[in-house]
Amino acid sequence: MAKLYFRYGAMNSGKSTGLLQAAFNYEERGQRVLLAKPAVDTKGDRTIVSRLGVSREVDFTIHPDEPVRSLFAKHAAGDDPDALVTHVDVEPVACLLIDEAQFLTREQVDDLLRIAVLDSVPVLAYGIRTDFRTDAFPGAARLMELAHTLEELKTICRCGRKAVFNTRRVGETFVFDGDQVAIDGQDVSYESLCATCYLEVSGGRLG
Repeated sequence: MAKLYFRYGAMNSGKSTGLLQAAFNYEERGQRVLLAKPAVDTKGDRTIVSRLGVSREVDFTIHPDEPVRSLFAKHAAGDDPDALVTHVDVEPVACLLIDEAQFLTREQVDDLLRIAVLDSVPVLAYGIRTDFRTDAFPGAARLMELAHTLEELKTICRCGRKAVFNTRRVGETFVFDGDQVAIDGQDVSYESLCATCYLEVSGGRLG
């Protein structure tokens, strides 16, 4: 039986880099992979971009109302009319890789489990657990509940400790209220902090 994997970490923990490396590893062995990400992640449009400067276009994006298993089946069969390459003899998919998986709905994560278990295709989902308010993203929460394997990708705080929380800045000011997903066009940036530093900049506030 194939498995659903959730590889999570704070911002800048190398999630996209890890995903692109995993895709490279499969393809180096002559195996076909599909890459996808939620359409709500407009950073790079259809492109996954790592901090190391490596990038790659996804095979498909996932809108909030779309069933992932149906999308996967269509693209696995080579039935995407917008694909850059039209597949004639389509190789089976060895792995589905999802970037920014926290933006998926709970129902879409359920579909990831079905793809792994019922369609026998491993699914590697990469994302963050919580937002800048320390609240869990719905997709991440469901992945924590369903994934066969959970793997934390680590990064460090400004103080050198392990970073576990994500903070949001608008300009130079830390903010702790607002929408879970930042509005396009805002001067928004993020910093990963340990619990101690997070509580210092938030004045002891959580959520």
